Amino acid sequence: MGWRFQLKRTRMLWDLGLLLPALVFGGLLHPELTGELDDCFCDVESIDVFNNFKVFPRIKKLTEKDYFRYYRVNLKRPCPFWPDDGHCSIKDCHVEPCPESKIPVGIKSGNYNKYSQVANLMADMTECEQANELGAINSTLSNQSKEAFADWARHDDAQDHFCELDDETSPDAEYVDLLLNPERYTGYKGPPAWRVWNSIYEENCFKPRSVYRPLNPLAPSRGDDNGEGFYKWLEGLCLEKRVFYRLISGLHSSINIHLCGDHLLDEGWGRSVWGPDLQEFRRRFDMGETKGEGTRRLKNLYFLFLIELRALYKVVPYFERAIVGLYTGNSREDRATKELLLELLSEIKAFPMHFDEKSMFAGHKMEAKTLKEEFRLHFKNISRIMDCVGCSKCRLWGKLQIQGLGTALKILFSEKEIQKLPEHSPSKGFQLTRQEIVALINAFGR
Repeated sequence: MGWRFQLKRTRMLWDLGLLLPALVFGGLLHPELTGELDDCFCDVESIDVFNNFKVFPRIKKLTEKDYFRYYRVNLKRPCPFWPDDGHCSIKDCHVEPCPESKIPVGIKSGNYNKYSQVANLMADMTECEQANELGAINSTLSNQSKEAFADWARHDDAQDHFCELDDETSPDAEYVDLLLNPERYTGYKGPPAWRVWNSIYEENCFKPRSVYRPLNPLAPSRGDDNGEGFYKWLEGLCLEKRVFYRLISGLHSSINIHLCGDHLLDEGWGRSVWGPDLQEFRRRFDMGETKGEGTRRLKNLYFLFLIELRALYKVVPYFERAIVGLYTGNSREDRATKELLLELLSEIKAFPMHFDEKSMFAGHKMEAKTLKEEFRLHFKNISRIMDCVGCSKCRLWGKLQIQGLGTALKILFSEKEIQKLPEHSPSKGFQLTRQEIVALINAFGR
């Protein structure tokens, strides 16, 4: 099949909503992408079928719900590692914050409503009545509930997060409507963008300086070995460090595929045309143009999918509790959102080929603990690098997806705490903030 016909077919499927932005775009246009994945007992074809028919239709509906479409983020934090390049002046880099009047009242109210028993009593109030009542919730809670919330807040502050979290109370933190600020190609590229990825790969992926990778991570390795020297080193790493690299590579692939899938094709008189760009996809993932690395990059995307899928499987008991509501202030909408989430989680539970994380950090207790902490700190450092991204829209989606993956890792390393969750009261052992839940679902949706 000629690539021009393939591109026309791709655009038709995309317009019909039948082409999924990441996994299908990769599989449809990359015939070498097939067979088993490394480090797990699963294959590309099984993931494709499961994602296309079970996951994607539900996750798409879920991310359109009010609870998941509004994300609070600080896009003005300075880069902690090098002098700020200044924000991208390209108009498509701009992020439009959401006016306060558009944010559902239950989301604006903050963290008192993570557990929605009190909030659900207010379902039939007017918006103004809700706003007044929400401000008084803290004074109307029972002493027992106040103590539980206080314990929960203290534990939440003390948890070992995998990400450098934004201060949601900062005056620079704003709500963003993710549906109105989609992840797409913005024109942000070149040395400023390469420096971000270079810092991530060179300084945080457990790679010795003696193993060369180019400044531009899209470029193939130098030399005549088609990068095999690098991959021999990678395969020689312990499982945990290899998983770390594959997660970052998979995230990089996901971001690149979305830029290819929603690329600026034409900029006419006041009207921009966006759509899938096959040539850009080939440049980043074609076997010939990447000296064989394209398939590896895409398989790492599938690996990332499996890791986040596994985290959602592990966190099912947290969301199955009646006390956990996805509160926006609209009781009918909130019930429908919770039902849709549980429906998605039910499908995920039925998937037969989950990644088995029990083989990670399973060696000597002290060595495993040290490695786990090193793993966490490296990932946390990458979350700080996101504040060095010069394009506001790229920074938004980078921060969200890093927080989503960090939340997935937090879940995978909290299995015992999740198993001990009480049914009818807040837990001191494991919590997810609304920001973490929104980031987790949207990152998986990506």
